[in-house]
Amino acid sequence: MEPQRTATAQPIALTIADDLRIAIETGALKAGESLPTLQDLILRYRCSTTTARTAISLLKQQGLIEGGRGKPPVVRPRPRRVERSSTRHQIEKNLARESEEVRRGSGVAEDDLAGSFDDFDLDARYRAVAADQDLADAFRVPEGTALLRRDYAHYDKRTGALAASSVSWLPQDLVDRNPAIADPARAAWPGGTMHQLYTVGVEVDRVVDYVTAAMPTTVQAQAWNLTDGVPLILVRRISIDVDDRVVEVTDAQYPADRTMLTFETQLTRWDSE
Repeated sequence: MEPQRTATAQPIALTIADDLRIAIETGALKAGESLPTLQDLILRYRCSTTTARTAISLLKQQGLIEGGRGKPPVVRPRPRRVERSSTRHQIEKNLARESEEVRRGSGVAEDDLAGSFDDFDLDARYRAVAADQDLADAFRVPEGTALLRRDYAHYDKRTGALAASSVSWLPQDLVDRNPAIADPARAAWPGGTMHQLYTVGVEVDRVVDYVTAAMPTTVQAQAWNLTDGVPLILVRRISIDVDDRVVEVTDAQYPADRTMLTFETQLTRWDSE
């Protein structure tokens, strides 16, 4: 797709920002290359220092450049994009009844991270909690019902930045059937939660994803290494078993600049007339 200009009568700052954005999108300015200096922009566009700074600020808000705090702005490298597809749920379910050897070699977790599992450090923290009103509604249980909360964070070993972050809750009565599920030392469980639930006699029937978005807090922006203007995609995933019981609720975060969510829906065919 050809780069498009802002479809309005443009103040000079927007013109400068558009020109630089198009140069970045077409490859005339490549990742890691410095932008023209403020003095260059002032001379080229016959504008004020304030106008040139505003143009640079617009590019930073769009996530196209990085720098600041004494560092000259440069073109930001495109983050590695991860595709997260709803077909993953069926793949994980198919693995649930396979041998451990098959489950260990599946690569489902690696697909989610777009890299080898060895490239990341996993931090898993488990604790017992009582369902607040939000979780009680999600699980369709009384407020105060015992749950196991599991916080997961994968960090890129090269950069130290977050690569994946989620919080999962399971009903404590299911966890009690297999205490190994509550052991954070076994967090990298071959086959994931689908297999864990299978070990306690649960078959997941369907998974519902609720997708929203929000701007990150300063803490989240720092942890994810986000540039200004990049929102987080927020996904609440609810797994329901064949008896229509909610057996897991998961909240996950995905940076919008490096994530593609894919949903494939199989539609029931009409009977032949």
